[in-house]
Amino acid sequence: MLFRTIGLVGCALLMGCASTASMTLPSASIVEYRLSRGDRLKLDVFREDTISGEYVISDQGTIGLPMVGDVQAAGKTLAQLRTELAATLRKEYVRDARINLDVVSYRPIYILGEVQKPGEYGYSDRMTVHALVAKAGGFTYRANEKVVYIRHVDDAEESAYKLTSGATVLPGDTVRIDQRYF
Repeated sequence: MLFRTIGLVGCALLMGCASTASMTLPSASIVEYRLSRGDRLKLDVFREDTISGEYVISDQGTIGLPMVGDVQAAGKTLAQLRTELAATLRKEYVRDARINLDVVSYRPIYILGEVQKPGEYGYSDRMTVHALVAKAGGFTYRANEKVVYIRHVDDAEESAYKLTSGATVLPGDTVRIDQRYF
């Protein structure tokens, strides 16, 4: 009876050491990306070479356009910023402002822990944790393939999530794959 009690206590302790995640990351098809500092944008304004060009979102969250000045970009979706820029240009600067706005490059994403090649990687649109792990050479044999730890760019601490096939990550995220215990 004593050995059985010690065995049950031991199992409980080991299970307590194992990482559990109660939250699930949204899938890539649900997440709508919001622009943030460090993203590089390409703006093409039809017949306006002085305004057209590439712009990096500053630490203050703005892009500085000639004649227009600073325009708040961080926190907006690409479609929202496109609509705002077209309206601003039509109102005061360009009679028939036809624009095209695209993201040239996103902030990098980082992966640590039990992957073959931890480090900094380029983000691609709608990237999942599994795609990032594949870029990093795959899981090591010690990897816990059920839980992932992610610290989003504006979060102070990382959070544990269930690792599903559609779990999405965002530019600037730090992803950590922990080791499994058994």
